[in-house]
Amino acid sequence: MRRSVRKWGRLCAVAALWPWLAMAQQVAPAASTAAPASAASVALPDIPFAAADAAAVSVPSAANAWGGERSGNEPTLSDRVVSYRIDATLDVAKHAVSGQQHMTWRNRSDRPLSKVYFHLYLNAFQNEGSTWFTERKVLTAHGSSRGAAVLKKGEWGWIELKQVKQGDAALKWRFVQPDGGPASDQTVARIDLAEPVPAGGTLTLDIDFLSQLPRVVERTGWWGDFNLVAQWFPKIGVLELAGERGANAPRWNVHEFHFNSEFYADFGLYDVRLTVPSNYTVGAVGKLQRPPETANGKSTYHYVQGDVHDFAWVAAKGFKTLDGTWQGPGSPQVDVRVIYPEEYAASAAPVLKATTDSLTYFSNSLGAYPYQTVTAVVPLYNASEAGGMEYPTFFTADGYAKVEPGTLTQYMLDFVTIHEFGHGYFYGLLASNEFEEPMLDEGMNEYWDDRMLRERGQDIVAASGWMKRFGIAPVIPPFVAERLIAGLRQPPDPLGANSWDRLSSSSYGTVYARTATAMHDLEERLGKPALERAMHAYYRRWRFRHPSTADLRATLAEVSGKPQAVDAIFDRYVYGTAQIDDRVASIDTAEVLPLAGSMLKDGKRNELDGDALDKQADKQRKDWDHAHPDAKPGSGPFPWHSTVTVRRDGVPVPQLLRVKFADGSSEDVRWNDDRRWVRFDFTKPSKAVSATLDPEQKIYLDANKLNDSRTTKADGSASRRWSADAASLLQVFYALMGSL
Repeated sequence: MRRSVRKWGRLCAVAALWPWLAMAQQVAPAASTAAPASAASVALPDIPFAAADAAAVSVPSAANAWGGERSGNEPTLSDRVVSYRIDATLDVAKHAVSGQQHMTWRNRSDRPLSKVYFHLYLNAFQNEGSTWFTERKVLTAHGSSRGAAVLKKGEWGWIELKQVKQGDAALKWRFVQPDGGPASDQTVARIDLAEPVPAGGTLTLDIDFLSQLPRVVERTGWWGDFNLVAQWFPKIGVLELAGERGANAPRWNVHEFHFNSEFYADFGLYDVRLTVPSNYTVGAVGKLQRPPETANGKSTYHYVQGDVHDFAWVAAKGFKTLDGTWQGPGSPQVDVRVIYPEEYAASAAPVLKATTDSLTYFSNSLGAYPYQTVTAVVPLYNASEAGGMEYPTFFTADGYAKVEPGTLTQYMLDFVTIHEFGHGYFYGLLASNEFEEPMLDEGMNEYWDDRMLRERGQDIVAASGWMKRFGIAPVIPPFVAERLIAGLRQPPDPLGANSWDRLSSSSYGTVYARTATAMHDLEERLGKPALERAMHAYYRRWRFRHPSTADLRATLAEVSGKPQAVDAIFDRYVYGTAQIDDRVASIDTAEVLPLAGSMLKDGKRNELDGDALDKQADKQRKDWDHAHPDAKPGSGPFPWHSTVTVRRDGVPVPQLLRVKFADGSSEDVRWNDDRRWVRFDFTKPSKAVSATLDPEQKIYLDANKLNDSRTTKADGSASRRWSADAASLLQVFYALMGSL
């Protein structure tokens, strides 16, 4: 994956920005009958697309990327590139939104532009010819995934551009496939400008559009009187500059809407008015400016939010609200609202508490929360695929009709709430590219969520179903649960792979748990204080700036002061597909007895007879047993020689081997080299009875922990424990991961 970025840089330098022009011509018929664009706009060379296989960036961004680190003294939190003013009206009978959008966008590049690119995400759901549906067929054939619903007549969704104007000029547009997807995909549109937008200049477009929501299949849509309106408006792509996320020259980062991908956009200002029936409950990104204006059975809600990069909202009949507030150091007072249906009333208070607890943890451990609102939505039962989704200051959670403290249900509800709130930092404030680097959002967020759960002392208690009836209720710490589902044995894709170019949806799903496990092990190598200092610095440097994988790596290495440990994790697991699997292969023990044979001593040769030595040894044993009636087996009058053999079936990792002896003593030895096998020898008063690699359980990336230990006598307790944990986790995994 990394070579695509380097290759892209060479192409830009050699071919003067032209190589991707042919790909840009994979177009559908023009969707407007307006006059052709001006000759001046046609004459300008194209800026190419980000590579179709772009993934984890390996070169750190320039210091001035995205305007440089935000000091906090700027007039706005982010360097606002775009501004949207939208007036939208929801037709609840048709589940359709008619919108008028006034957008201003700043050309950050050093050259004039004759065309711009927009995401039209809802077109992923208009037919089975979209990239999204095409990929779903392939990826779900090789693994399970959410978003598997089948849409019927009247349930498809789309977005239509009714009119696009630049000043008084009506513009033409056409659909393109930047990643080489099917020509029938219409999730990206190229708009040809009547007048070029100059370098550093501002483009203003007025767009009339109609968004037809699909029945909820994934993330967005309707069910009954519930409407989650997301990915619903024409959204301009990101123009990246040299030195930003591996770019060597300006490029459009505007990928098609892939099945497993999410989003990436510029920071800006959203000023949105939403008109809905007055008997509907409404919630949205940002702060409500005043009580809604009501007339003729309809109400108009006015929301404004600066320094975010998306806008989503909900309108649902019969939903209720539960409100709270939160205040933390460096943050404004935050109004917290939970919007929920009556059937999930039991979930409202737990979601509110988990949200306010998350505000405290993430603010203390990463940095202050800068916004004045957080809104959490609990979808209906039949709209559960709209749950577990994140937008700035706004997310959807899960819902349960009954929530008992200390149960699996409580854990799952809290986990999803914490996870979706956490996206407000890793997806929202840090604004990583979820198309190309999902590890930076899904993976790093999962890791930080697990740390919060660990600090809370909140483990998975699988006390439900048949396990509860039989009195089996394993307690599984969050990081143990992650490693059990992380796919550590021979992973097909590196963690740093992009979201869509993977073997299967299951491989994409391991981004969550495998990243959390890798970061857990990195924390063990760096030490918790060093890791926390580094993550504080990462947030401070890169908030509102779109960091890359290389930027995370560089910050961790610099601030921790242990670049080799950081490089080992990133080279092997983020950019590679290494696996760890060290094991205790054997334990051999033998008494150290006098040896038969001839030897020269003091000028005289003596011969020791084997039979005589055996009789002498037997007598010594009997005398010793008589004198030590309470001695443990494996002890005696003679020392013991024990040999422990360890094997390595994966990449090297610093290991601690702990050997226990029959008399209760133990000895630790280090295995910190690249040998494939090692024998450790011990001569002690008693024999070795067990040997364990990683006795302190710090290396969770090891693909098989069951072979980390061995005893001289059969002992099934470890396998029984891990088997019980794994069995309980199965019922957790399919319910939990499907919610994320």
